[in-house]
Amino acid sequence: MSSRVRTGSGDQSLGMKLVKIVAAFIPFALIFGCSGGGNMGSGGGSGGASLTLSVASGSAQVFQSEPPVAVDVTLTRTGTTGSVALSVSGLPQGASDMIVSPESGDTGSITISPGSAAVGTYTLTVTASDGTNMGTANLSLTVGAADVISNVATGPFRVAMSTSFQPAEWDYQFFTLNPQGTTTLGNLQPNHIRLQGVSEGVPEGTAGSSTQAWSFSILDAIVQPVLSVGDHSPEFQIAKAPPFMYADDDSSNSFDDLTFAQFAGYAQNLVKYYNTGGFSANGQTYVSPSYPTDTITYWGIYNEPNLNNNLTPQQYVTMYNELVPAMQSVDASLKFVALELSDFSGQVDAWLPPFVNTSTGVTAQVDVMTTHFYSSCNQMDTDAQIMSTIPGFVSDVQTFYTDMAANPSLASVPVWVTENNVNADYDAGNGMSACNPGQKFVIDPRGTSPFFAAWRPYVFSQLGKAGIQALYHWDFDADQQFGEVIYATDTIELSYWVDYWLGRSFPATAGSNLLDYTSTDYGDLETLPVINSDGSVVIMISDHAVSSPSDNNGPGVPRAVLVDVSALGKFSSASLLTIDNNTSVPNGPAAVSVTPAPQMVISLDGYSVAFLTLTP
Repeated sequence: MSSRVRTGSGDQSLGMKLVKIVAAFIPFALIFGCSGGGNMGSGGGSGGASLTLSVASGSAQVFQSEPPVAVDVTLTRTGTTGSVALSVSGLPQGASDMIVSPESGDTGSITISPGSAAVGTYTLTVTASDGTNMGTANLSLTVGAADVISNVATGPFRVAMSTSFQPAEWDYQFFTLNPQGTTTLGNLQPNHIRLQGVSEGVPEGTAGSSTQAWSFSILDAIVQPVLSVGDHSPEFQIAKAPPFMYADDDSSNSFDDLTFAQFAGYAQNLVKYYNTGGFSANGQTYVSPSYPTDTITYWGIYNEPNLNNNLTPQQYVTMYNELVPAMQSVDASLKFVALELSDFSGQVDAWLPPFVNTSTGVTAQVDVMTTHFYSSCNQMDTDAQIMSTIPGFVSDVQTFYTDMAANPSLASVPVWVTENNVNADYDAGNGMSACNPGQKFVIDPRGTSPFFAAWRPYVFSQLGKAGIQALYHWDFDADQQFGEVIYATDTIELSYWVDYWLGRSFPATAGSNLLDYTSTDYGDLETLPVINSDGSVVIMISDHAVSSPSDNNGPGVPRAVLVDVSALGKFSSASLLTIDNNTSVPNGPAAVSVTPAPQMVISLDGYSVAFLTLTP
């Protein structure tokens, strides 16, 4: 037999096919099917002579930065005894092969080194020739990425997952229609569920009128069930003032009283209602049915002041400094959530400096700083455009912490993201887009499709690495664009399972620390490795590779990833859970037991996320 080395120069499609998960470390010859039957090929020659090839298993996997892999080739001769040479075509750019030809024998091999080849699946053609007769066979080559996980911890990872409700006339009946809704909600194990009463969910006054009558019926239809689940400690965001406090009863979105003393009185009554046994108005006493068993500790001061009610950054500072002390005078144990920006281009730079300014900024207590992140407000945006927004989220979180560090009273305050979803657009009436006047509104399915299984874990990991301590879904009971469940039926969406497993896999109470790692594919894979206080390790990999620049809710691109955990020592057990287009949405994904090993292969079928859990 003879051998030769060749470097690939092909330029073929990077589209991959689903690769079976290899959950245990097996010697490379076995991983890549170098024993057993394979792809057969044959070719005729003169006088009826022929050569037939069998390439072991018909497929091979190699991983970037990893050793080469050998594939056996078996030759069957009919009527020929000449010297046979092998050749390979279709090798990807950057890869190389070393061929051992059968010559006068019946076996040979092809050893493939990935070199700098791009991840993907390639079809190679193996040819055997004795100069007269020729046979061919195909070999499917997968080039996978490689993640090497270090045993070096780089800092804490504490991201609490949560969700949101918007009590109003359009959704207040959710728990009435769906008595099992508290169970569905509670199974998420959400932290400080966010409550944002708007429109008729504002308990004083009626939208579009000047009345000052009180009614908690719409608000409490959501608030009371929420108080009974999870950590029994929601964040009540005072999203709006009563309509009569605005010019023209809210139609102009401008406050009548820019001292905000009237608004502060309203906020005091809310605290009294939920926390101190009630208040009296209009000859009636109003008290929460949950008092004193469940009260509300976290209070958010206004929603997206940069969009609502024509406020300036300095007027918001005045509002915050007025409301917080007034509410503390009723209940000194309260904690306060500030800012809650609608975060789009330039907003953090415009609103954060006035708030944190040590001379003219906030003087009242701040326990949490918050912002909102949506990747789009246009259903026409492509998958690639939406994925590309996430580095901007990270940059804004970093700006938050940098600006807050200059104010000693804010230097140690955590940042939460209290609204997050793919697309913020909604129907503004008559089927038209709120964000894009003149454009028809269409529900964006990427909030609940397999796209979400790649996008949300990517956001979770990147923002967690940047230091946020809570991530909220917007919102729990809605439609296929926003909901974790469908409002009318409590039908679970795929997004529910994504958030469920993010919260279960990375509980904020686990004492987790980030582990350092290297990857050969930072562009299309998001890797999140953490070690918990009990020594267990969780490695999340999100495949957010986009198949085509024009894709809108496309399939993504499959990826194979070799995860090297050899630096972490031995583990007694392991499990793998994957969420993708094969996941049963009604039942959710199922974790499978796998054999722990120094190197393990995870295969991802397009847009997806996988959780590998290793137990000492």
